[in-house]
Amino acid sequence: MAVKVMMPKGSDTMTEGKVLKWLKKEGDAISTGDTVVEIETDKVNMEVEAMGSGVLRKILVAPDKVVPVGELLAVIGKADEDISAVIKGDGTSKAGVRSQESGVSTKAPTAAVGGTAADLKISSALPGAPALKGTNLAPGPWPPAPSPVPAPEAGGRVLASPLAKRMAKEMGLELAEITGTGPNGRIIRQDVERRAAIAPAPRAAAGGAVGAPTPSRVPAPLLPRRPAPAPTGPEFSDEPLSSMRKAIATRLVQSKAPVPHFYLAIEVNMQRSKELRESANLLDPELKLSYNDIILKACAAALRQNPEVNASFQGESIRYHHRIHLGMAVATDGGGLITPVLRNADTKSLAEISRESKELAARARTRKLLPDEYTGSTFSVSNLGMMGIDEFSAVINPPEGAILAVGAVAEKAVVVDGRVEPGLRCRLTLSCDHRVVDGATGAKFLHSLKQILENPVYLAF
Repeated sequence: MAVKVMMPKGSDTMTEGKVLKWLKKEGDAISTGDTVVEIETDKVNMEVEAMGSGVLRKILVAPDKVVPVGELLAVIGKADEDISAVIKGDGTSKAGVRSQESGVSTKAPTAAVGGTAADLKISSALPGAPALKGTNLAPGPWPPAPSPVPAPEAGGRVLASPLAKRMAKEMGLELAEITGTGPNGRIIRQDVERRAAIAPAPRAAAGGAVGAPTPSRVPAPLLPRRPAPAPTGPEFSDEPLSSMRKAIATRLVQSKAPVPHFYLAIEVNMQRSKELRESANLLDPELKLSYNDIILKACAAALRQNPEVNASFQGESIRYHHRIHLGMAVATDGGGLITPVLRNADTKSLAEISRESKELAARARTRKLLPDEYTGSTFSVSNLGMMGIDEFSAVINPPEGAILAVGAVAEKAVVVDGRVEPGLRCRLTLSCDHRVVDGATGAKFLHSLKQILENPVYLAF
């Protein structure tokens, strides 16, 4: 039976995708789990796995072409199989696309595709995972995974698809510890994801506060030495929008135009947060706790105290979320912005938040996140303090009801009991959707956040 390679739906905001390059050519033999094509979505670059075996009979979409979600990209089948009806369309493609869209919701958990041998489409959820859209998540890790069993070997080599090997390497996992569920016990993408859900999180070398650029991206100061030569060449150049930039443009119009923003700002004494950070890093130098980690944990605690802010506008209702999923604004390499999500942030320790945020930020910068890692946030934090920005206002990420903008933690002269003294201060600005959050509600949240940051011993309880 022919296998359809479809343009998957990577997120609820994705309507189209671009074919970057084909990893197989027509006539190549394909096994289940082989990566077939690399695509660009509105958030990340994805490699699409084959969910059936055969021969790549026909490629229908050329590289650099943008096509809608659900478009047929290629057909895999037997060498002598008649695939003309599949290419022309037999009515099953549309139904498959509708089923795919209704099953993914805002929490599509995989970066590549899954499904049956008859269709190549993104899976609606990891095995055992609860539906996230409109459903309260039960606490605890998910998805449940089988006990690690060494994968079958052939000639001393662990059987695994190329994508599974690369994902395991990036996640710091040993292939020998992963159970393979593909043909002949071959390890495929889903097996690596299941193992990653229960494996201890590796300490990421890529550190720094969330959203901070890598050192190579920090511009060096320019000192004028001699007059610049007269410019030559064309006056300008136009560059087509990337899929991510298109999505950003659309989302900002959806947010700034119809959402009635208002802003609340407060200044926080960060001296005790500094002492907490220095003490923690002295005890565990590998932790590299940042101010941003402390602010994320404090936001989760403040949202628990003020659940009215952990809400979103739904048109005819306001949805109050019973789980706290924090989005972190991160600048990606090559431009663009993405918000990795810390799920159930209020249940995690400072150390867990520090490690997880750094790992997510490092993969976000290179656009290697899975869809489940950048969708479903209930409140967002945007930090430009590491770039020296004292204060700014962030644009709400709909349908969330608020977003916190974090400025630099800086020394400044402050007045204490009539005396001018040195102090360590940080400016925080809360952008609120007035349809969800009133002024007094937002002010209560900022007051709670200020109290926690100025007395961070609270975070230990």
